[in-house]
Amino acid sequence: MKTKTIGIRDVAQRAGVSIATVSRALNSPGSVRSELRVRVDAAAHDLGYVPDAAARALSSRRTRTIGAVIPTVDNAMFARGVEALQHYLSLKDYLLLLATSGYDPEVEQRQAQNMVSRGVDGLILRGDVHTEGLRRLLETHRIPFVNVGVYHPDKPYACVGADNEAAAYRACRHLLSLGHRRIGMVAALTLHNDRASARVQGVQRALRDAGLALEPRWTIEVPYRLDDARQAARTLLSSAEGDRPTALVCGNDVIAYGVMLEAERRGLRVPMNLSVMGFDDLEWSRHLRPSLTTMHLPTDEVWTRAGEYLVNTLAGLPVTCHYEVEASMVVRESSGPAPHG
Repeated sequence: MKTKTIGIRDVAQRAGVSIATVSRALNSPGSVRSELRVRVDAAAHDLGYVPDAAARALSSRRTRTIGAVIPTVDNAMFARGVEALQHYLSLKDYLLLLATSGYDPEVEQRQAQNMVSRGVDGLILRGDVHTEGLRRLLETHRIPFVNVGVYHPDKPYACVGADNEAAAYRACRHLLSLGHRRIGMVAALTLHNDRASARVQGVQRALRDAGLALEPRWTIEVPYRLDDARQAARTLLSSAEGDRPTALVCGNDVIAYGVMLEAERRGLRVPMNLSVMGFDDLEWSRHLRPSLTTMHLPTDEVWTRAGEYLVNTLAGLPVTCHYEVEASMVVRESSGPAPHG
């Protein structure tokens, strides 16, 4: 016996509304009163009705798909952010399409081109280091996009993120307030990474305001990996006691953890001999011994707001083009007064 196919007419009959109302409730929920939307959703659920995605795309010229190009999935901050984004988009009946760029703007452009060819309605990009070709592509196809992880109110592009330069400035000021004058930095690689570059600039400004400088011999850039962070720490901490940093600002918490591991291996106590400052406030940072002083970034909020910007833009609703989230300092056990001598 052939099973009857459930269609939009059946949903309309069950909900006691017109076919047009069902169509609006499913394709443009914001245009229907909440009471009607609930009735339509309940009827569709009871009947097991699944909208035809292809038909919906043809009728609305939208695929209800958002693309996101991130540098890597091997980073806890990105993984958490993507999870928050996907949760928000699923609530709005949008699909997330994900790709990685390896911090290469040319690869990012190719990934974005692939997504545009597959009909994404909008794009989320990490940072604001993009090729001119990518900008032209998005402008030509009128694809709305938003940069996450940065806050650039002086630029015409939408963004959601923290002021990384200001946050790093505050982090360094904290160490200065504890009496540290020999402050170094284990930064993330700054090539094609405007977030990492801004954090270096923030530390430089804080030291400059204190009449100091970020010494090149006390500054190393590394990938976001423990082994590389430990190697950097070996280099920076190998000098005699009076000629090495008493505090290190790190590009993120993973780098900070690597520095702490290497300091311990060399017999240096944190924070008695060396203060360490992280960035991001990953979940495990408070469980380290000593627990990590770091700058907290509200990752879930950043990615959710980015999704909200695109969904509202596509719906023709008012949006905030530049949205700043607050980076807050979390003082724990890894920072302390500068050692004497």
